[in-house]
Amino acid sequence: MYGWVIPPPKEPTKTRQELEAERIAKVNYLIREGILKSERIIQALLRVPREDFIPRQYRDYAYMEVPLPLPGEGATISCPHSYPLFYEPLGLDKGHKFLEIGLGSGYGAAVAREVVGPDGLVVAIEIDAITFAFAEDNLKRAGYRDVVLINKDGSLGYPELQPFDRISITAACSTVPPPLIEQLATGGKLISPVIKNDVQNLVLSEKTTSGIKQRIICEVLYIPLRGIYGATPKR
Repeated sequence: MYGWVIPPPKEPTKTRQELEAERIAKVNYLIREGILKSERIIQALLRVPREDFIPRQYRDYAYMEVPLPLPGEGATISCPHSYPLFYEPLGLDKGHKFLEIGLGSGYGAAVAREVVGPDGLVVAIEIDAITFAFAEDNLKRAGYRDVVLINKDGSLGYPELQPFDRISITAACSTVPPPLIEQLATGGKLISPVIKNDVQNLVLSEKTTSGIKQRIICEVLYIPLRGIYGATPKR
């Protein structure tokens, strides 16, 4: 799967306590590596059990640094480090109106909901109906019933609730979709893997009064964004 070696599916054997210990260890590792710094993001990652957002046969691998398959066309849950890798440069924080393109398992939306708190809002869009249903069920079971979930083409954004303070695109695009730039508030930030010459770079875009400023964070590897403005045309 795009260069990653996926572990074989199996019946889960790890206890809730063992997985919690792995979660704490993973957060501490990400802090030591300098990927994770924000106290709100740290606490969010500690509060949300990643294993509850993963198909049963991959549950024991929840804290391995590997993407895991999800129901739907080519869908995955990203590696654990990917969430602070996106949210830290965004400066995701309390009170933000946050738009996530690519709902996946719902885990990222749950973490973001914990970060933005009761004064913020999380809107998450997923193009694949099967993946969407899986994520919606996960979020409801976990008690995240106030996340706005949309089963549509994420490359078009969600103009009904614009502008957004922060936008995260969790799939690779050739260029940042223009509708998402339009729906970003002035002073807002958007992060996305962008494909150039067969290389994906994680790019942070900031909308200023004079235009869009961009900087490259690092090289990454993500599945292609689907949709009208995606790297994979809408079917």
